[in-house]
Amino acid sequence: MIRELPDLAATEAWAQGFTGLKPIPGVMYLQGDLGAGKTALARALIHALGYSAVVRSPTYTLVEEYDTAAGTVLHLDLYRLVEAEELEYIGLRDYLQKDALWLVEWPERALAYLPPADLRIEMALAAAGAHRLEAEALSARGSEWLAALTAASESLAEHA
Repeated sequence: MIRELPDLAATEAWAQGFTGLKPIPGVMYLQGDLGAGKTALARALIHALGYSAVVRSPTYTLVEEYDTAAGTVLHLDLYRLVEAEELEYIGLRDYLQKDALWLVEWPERALAYLPPADLRIEMALAAAGAHRLEAEALSARGSEWLAALTAASESLAEHA
């Protein structure tokens, strides 16, 4: 699935496709250059799952945990990792025991320590400040999510 998201409202509308899904437990890798929209997408997903307070960027904390209406969401930003082993010091093994949706920015910095992804999302800057989203299913669960998101996106496009 490839989508162009012209603004934050479009990103939030795309994330709303998750409201009818059961994304927990699950793992989503969010990849792309700095400023490509990964954190904005993660925030939109967390809000779409029913979290109404401020979603903080985990740039310095590495992980933020949210209790949403759908269940626990773990938002990781691994950009500042110097060594992948640092994840041991933040208690990654404890997080692995939780039923949660993992939203992992910069997963390539610690793949050996992370659960495998169900869905990989590549974000990129597009023309005129828009963002390009390319999603690839990496498991049966990811395929189900992608099918539902594709249907939701097509429905939004018809009503736009």
